[in-house]
Amino acid sequence: MKKISILFLSTLILGTATGIASAEEVKNYDSNGVVSFIPNTDPTDPVNPIDPDPNKPVNPTDPDGPKPGTDGPLSIDFASSLDFGTNKISSKDQVYYARAQTYKNTDNSTSDLVTPNYVQVSDNRGTNAGWTLKVKQNGQFKNDTTLNKTLTGSVINFNTPAVRSNAEGITAPVATSDISLDANGSESVVLTAKEGAGAGTWINAWGTVEKNSETDKDNNSIEADVTKAISLSVPGKTPKDAVKYTTTLTWALSDIPGN
Repeated sequence: MKKISILFLSTLILGTATGIASAEEVKNYDSNGVVSFIPNTDPTDPVNPIDPDPNKPVNPTDPDGPKPGTDGPLSIDFASSLDFGTNKISSKDQVYYARAQTYKNTDNSTSDLVTPNYVQVSDNRGTNAGWTLKVKQNGQFKNDTTLNKTLTGSVINFNTPAVRSNAEGITAPVATSDISLDANGSESVVLTAKEGAGAGTWINAWGTVEKNSETDKDNNSIEADVTKAISLSVPGKTPKDAVKYTTTLTWALSDIPGN
């Protein structure tokens, strides 16, 4: 009986101790985490229009630059200049295609990267208020140093736009599918972001890169990288001299939201 009592007492003590260990008391206390944002007025670097990752900026080539992007949290970061190549004078109606966008490496050497021509817009206001991008041609192609100064009737056309971004969960802006520029200076809508859309960095690239048989300045046949989605139509009846004709495009970004 004495042995049984000791065994019973040991079991009772062990069970009681186990019961105390399992009845752990937990008390909770909440602390806070917070982060705030303000509009970003820093310039946004151009990005690859095929893979628009702001962590991997690119250095697009441009005859005069490239020019820096516009100021402010709603900005045009880059727009391709259009080079329609060197072409033989013809009395037939002709269509010439824009050379593809090329790039330089960080050491200013020529990059292997070739992409469609594009325009890049960033909305870092943080208001989701929407915006509208337009473009106009500032007069006809001209050369004031020659006899036939103007390429009368020439028209720049854009089609097959592709809108891209690395932004997630954001409604994309809407691109105009076909644009024909009026050399008289009328504006054409390129992209519209309605209220609640278009936050972050957005690309509108036209077409794809293709090879096209052309002539260089020495009258040699070459295979050029072009984007056929951007073209210049020149009437055969328009007189052309053996010179370079130029014009400029103005891209205008407003804080007016699209419909």
